[in-house]
Amino acid sequence: MRISLNGDATELPEGINVAELLRHLGFDARRVAVERNLNVVPRDRFTDTTVEPEDRIEIVHFIGGGMEPDSDLMGESPSLPPTPPLPDGSVAVMQPDPLVIAGRRFTSRLLVGTGKYKDFEETAQAVAASGAEIVTVAVRRVNVSDPNAPMLTDHLDPKKYLYLPNTAGCYTADDAVRTLRLAREAGGWNLVKLEVLSDPKYLWPNNPETLIAAERLIAEGFEVMVYTTDDPYLCKRFEEMGCVAVMPLAAPIGSGLGVRNPYTIKIIIEEAKVPILVDAGVGCASDAAFAMELGCDGVLMNTAIAGAKDPIRMAVAMRKAVEAGRASYLAGRIPRKLYASASSPLDGLFF
Repeated sequence: MRISLNGDATELPEGINVAELLRHLGFDARRVAVERNLNVVPRDRFTDTTVEPEDRIEIVHFIGGGMEPDSDLMGESPSLPPTPPLPDGSVAVMQPDPLVIAGRRFTSRLLVGTGKYKDFEETAQAVAASGAEIVTVAVRRVNVSDPNAPMLTDHLDPKKYLYLPNTAGCYTADDAVRTLRLAREAGGWNLVKLEVLSDPKYLWPNNPETLIAAERLIAEGFEVMVYTTDDPYLCKRFEEMGCVAVMPLAAPIGSGLGVRNPYTIKIIIEEAKVPILVDAGVGCASDAAFAMELGCDGVLMNTAIAGAKDPIRMAVAMRKAVEAGRASYLAGRIPRKLYASASSPLDGLFF
């Protein structure tokens, strides 16, 4: 019989089921998700689901992986590194400052993507250097011709990092929902990043379709972190409909332009009751620090690290920038003034 397998016409024996199909192709059923005629096939139904002539079968996997929500990252608030003693021998007390998303606690406020690196080894090194605990991953078709091709999960330990499936490349709500249903079947994760794009040139968010997708995903039990424009009204609407985090762009994806509109980002932060993370547009460490000094709860980036001349060094810089920006925000900056204000007292001058 003939079917469509990942978009290609394929001949198969009559009466084969999904489990047999995966074995025939050489894939481990635990590492992929299967869709039959636009419907996700639950893993426990692989043996019971017969492939019929003219079926449209999609077999996908993560460019990345995941971990269960009851992992170590779900434990108590992490402790900060020991604080150096002050000159008088005392120690300044710094309280733990975790990033909390949908009840999960994270030490790092830097989230990184896993694309655009020259190879998996560089990806793993950069992610480790960044100190990130959350990495975004895409859902893509497996290479049917090479079931033994290396996967990112072989290089980034899925027990060490929380993998955040995203909908990169989706331009409609239907495509985004379909993608994340497959992602949940592949790994069992509900925490996802939703982005629906409007065009391939600017990669600007398609907010009407994003709203539709978010509503459907939340109704299905997903915990949605949503990418959108830096519009205070829209960000508040996403929060009120149940998104667990809102991620306004700093600038277009991959542009490296930095935070283009700090005024609206500040309004979004002031109005929010869920984490606000700048997503897209960061180009250098000072951009990341600036976003954190505005009061953002975190920064998500990919191109700024992967596209740098030295991604590993840039990953370290971004980690330090996010930490410094957060500390600066919590410390509270001095007010801006038009005139100078001397640091040294004028009393006791001897001239």
